[in-house]
Amino acid sequence: MANYIVGDIQGCFDELQSLLRSVDFSPSQDTLWLAGDLVARGPKSLETLRFVKALDSSAKVILGNHDLHLLAVSQGIHAVKPKDKTANILTAPDSQELLTWLRHQPLLAEHEEFVMCHAGISPQWDLITARAAAREVEAILQSDDWRWLIHQMYADKPDLWTPELTGLERYRYIINAFTRMRFCDAQGRLDMSCKLPPSQVNDDNLMPWFRVPSRIELEKVVLFGHWAALEGYHGEQVIGLDTGCVWGGSLTLLHWETQHLVTQPALKEK
Repeated sequence: MANYIVGDIQGCFDELQSLLRSVDFSPSQDTLWLAGDLVARGPKSLETLRFVKALDSSAKVILGNHDLHLLAVSQGIHAVKPKDKTANILTAPDSQELLTWLRHQPLLAEHEEFVMCHAGISPQWDLITARAAAREVEAILQSDDWRWLIHQMYADKPDLWTPELTGLERYRYIINAFTRMRFCDAQGRLDMSCKLPPSQVNDDNLMPWFRVPSRIELEKVVLFGHWAALEGYHGEQVIGLDTGCVWGGSLTLLHWETQHLVTQPALKEK
């Protein structure tokens, strides 16, 4: 039995299928871990959702910012953007079934040796805090109040964690840390505006969230996606798997047991 972890698919369904064929993925024996952003920008978001949902317990999925945005669009909170190529999800006969399944996915998934989230884990959190924070927001998303939270989640503040945060401010921080975070300052304050590769950042006060000096060390390896500009990152306790397939890069799969990386170049211009 193998555990395969894949970075952001974003509707690059054909590349995902090619990757899975290359490793002889077997749903009856293996587990596929998907680091969020199943949808948006690529040509086959609907096919991706249907495929992953059909894998049932053979797939472990976490929510990314594009997945949450799709839920917002489904409620008319934001208009469908043509560049997202998700309009056919909203008109599909199984649309409601797919969207309900999607919002019941977690923000944090856990293996005995690693944790997986979309953007990362706040440098101010230990693993106990991260687990509790994820469960807080997941409980709302999976409840009758989910529309309220989806409608109110769009904000960049607060940008610094404190256990005293309550209500909407607390939920916004948790969502942003798990699904949008890239850079922080030395105190761990989130910067939501910069999306550049670290090598191109001239602000000495900004650093990737996993390089914050005061970051709390976790007991497990953190696997994440979200940050295509990193072009993949392989640190000792942090592994980034978004290699920008939807932007013409590649889709990357990590075979956990062997630590072997497999890449599938984008098959055509998106």
